[in-house]
Amino acid sequence: MAPMDAAVDVSPEPYIPAAGEGAAPRRVTILGSTGSIGCNTIDLIARHPVAFEVEALTAQRSVERLAEQARAVGAKQAVIGDPAHYGALKEALAGTETTAAAGPEALVEAAAAPADFVMAGIVGAAGLKPTLAAAARGAVIGLANKECLVCAGSLMLAEVERGGATLLPVDSEHNAIYQVFDFERADSVEKIVLTASGGPFREASVETMAQATPEQAVAHPNWDMGAKISVDSATMMNKGLEMIEAFHLFPVDAEQIEVLVHPQSVIHSMVAYEDGSVLAQLGTPDMRTPIAYALAWPARMAAPSPRLDLATLGRLTFEPPDEVRFPALRLAREALTQGGSAPIVLNAANEIAVGGFLERRIGFLEIAQTVERCLEQTNHRAVTGLDDVYEIDGAAREHAERLLAGDT
Repeated sequence: MAPMDAAVDVSPEPYIPAAGEGAAPRRVTILGSTGSIGCNTIDLIARHPVAFEVEALTAQRSVERLAEQARAVGAKQAVIGDPAHYGALKEALAGTETTAAAGPEALVEAAAAPADFVMAGIVGAAGLKPTLAAAARGAVIGLANKECLVCAGSLMLAEVERGGATLLPVDSEHNAIYQVFDFERADSVEKIVLTASGGPFREASVETMAQATPEQAVAHPNWDMGAKISVDSATMMNKGLEMIEAFHLFPVDAEQIEVLVHPQSVIHSMVAYEDGSVLAQLGTPDMRTPIAYALAWPARMAAPSPRLDLATLGRLTFEPPDEVRFPALRLAREALTQGGSAPIVLNAANEIAVGGFLERRIGFLEIAQTVERCLEQTNHRAVTGLDDVYEIDGAAREHAERLLAGDT
């Protein structure tokens, strides 16, 4: 069955000056500046103060950190998503030249305001409207929000095309593919390979995983990430969501997207070509590398990431994923194949189930079980607009909550 959504070619077309010596400063807006992606972006900008000017920073509730960041980089505006924190933000910025704003519409306005580069780092559905606003005005977007493509891929790419925007993936896997994908000769690509660390339970038995605690699940062997994405790595749902993202980001069919477990997390992903060549991007597991690539694109900039020493590392190993122990991969591929509302339901149900696990309401294996039941019990349909996305997302979350409560 063909997916309801189709991939769109988002090949790179540079049109802004590189953020290098002698060039005009690149104007940057960071949506979700207090999260992991945002903090790493701030770190890089602070190391290159002449190359960047910060137009706006946004956060949902972290007033103190947002104000601290705004002062550190001289942001022109700081926006807090929760209007209840507006007074606290305004007070924290007193005596600075940074203006304060609050509310969901202010987030959209910040994304729509003139800036050469927008880092889309708001987590969840709250990031959809601001990122679409940045696309509509033709910004270069560093995309670190999974929902934009998993839940609204065709809508997002249509807005990118209409606005003349450029999408630069920031996830390490998609960024790696972007760096080695030949967009001008996409028909020469046989497949793209997303690498996965395998998470903390790569070698664990089903019996062991059934008893896993949240503390064990968030203990990622290579990456320092938030609790939700760490659990997604442990279930391998993160790789399933990345398959859906890759389908939208790159002009390939779903059947051309593979997953390969690579425990060392050194090869971040690969592209295989019809002549037998396989091109890979390598580096230490540090998110500042793909962020720096996006910030400086089409040039490159210095980043403080630890340098890769292959001789010291000694070896790189690979193995196929086990979809019996990690059924999230199968569920994601089925949702991608079905298309329409299925990826939205997959993502929403997974967020609720992961939250239930972190709250110790369900066991680790019940995460994927909840997602599968939600997918099976939903009448899937086509997605024609953003209202559909929000409606399907909300209904799926309610359904998943009922499943967790044992009401259905």
